[in-house]
Amino acid sequence: MIAMLLLVLVSTLRAQNVSSNVANDDVARAHEALQHDHPDEAIAILKKLTEPESQPQGAERELGLAYYRTGKLIEARDAFAAAMKQDAQDIEAVQMQGLTLYRLGQPGAAIPYLERVRQWTPDAGTDANYVLGLCYLNANRYDDARQAFAAQFGEPPDSGAAWLTLATMLNHANLPRQAATEAQKALQISPELPLAHFLLGEVALVDSNIDEAIQQFEAERRINPNYAPVYERLGDACLRANRLDEAQQALTKSLALDMSSTGPFILMGRVLLRKQEAQTAIMYLQHAEKMDPANYITHASLAQAYRLAGSADEAKRENELAAQNHLNNQLKLEPVQ
Repeated sequence: MIAMLLLVLVSTLRAQNVSSNVANDDVARAHEALQHDHPDEAIAILKKLTEPESQPQGAERELGLAYYRTGKLIEARDAFAAAMKQDAQDIEAVQMQGLTLYRLGQPGAAIPYLERVRQWTPDAGTDANYVLGLCYLNANRYDDARQAFAAQFGEPPDSGAAWLTLATMLNHANLPRQAATEAQKALQISPELPLAHFLLGEVALVDSNIDEAIQQFEAERRINPNYAPVYERLGDACLRANRLDEAQQALTKSLALDMSSTGPFILMGRVLLRKQEAQTAIMYLQHAEKMDPANYITHASLAQAYRLAGSADEAKRENELAAQNHLNNQLKLEPVQ
């Protein structure tokens, strides 16, 4: 996901920063090829232009962009370094060097370049603050990350909202315990802040601390009573605690507020299975299946429901679909740069 966001950011930067007066025709042709998503063609043109004795202004930067687009990050890093040597004030080359170093797994090295861009253009936009914030997170510079994300979202850096934004980003970065610490700080500043208790409940579920999760979701419900996901997560926690009536009540409220997600339908089916109400469970699970036929959890739950209802053939069919969908899901998983 991060790699995809950075590629989108590159396209945005090109639209914002490229000069309309490109001095050299070949550089202009390469830029045109890059704009039309032909980076290999751009590389072929630009490599001929990067000889020191005949190098036109901007050629190394364009070459770096073409390498970046094709995932050749080492080559991109070297090209952006050459572009900055040619022109130390080339803001786009500086910014792209920061992005490239981040994608190379060197967030600490990326920070000075992105900080320079923010110094030169404080109003450059939210994207630069977002990537800089990610670099600070990776470097464990959480206070700096909070300030960068606060700038991105237009929040005062010392507000409860800023602490909660940091907590959310930490949770997305698979740092749930640090996220919980920052969410607690948000609540110390703003005790009625929506979504802080929700995040704490999510972290408690990850830790299998079910009683704590239920308490946090209940606290969120009192602050944010029209937020459908809190009832879904409360239903999930109550199901894990085998508090089936409470789970059913919470999931009914979730569905009353929002029927666009499969999660509450699946959870309701599982609650009804625990209550030995096979036919009603099948009704909810079939609805979830229509919404997302590729969800293997739905098929596995349907197999249990059909088995409980005495429908062996349907149970076998759903088990086979669950196995196939689970395999397909595993095959789709790819590492993210």
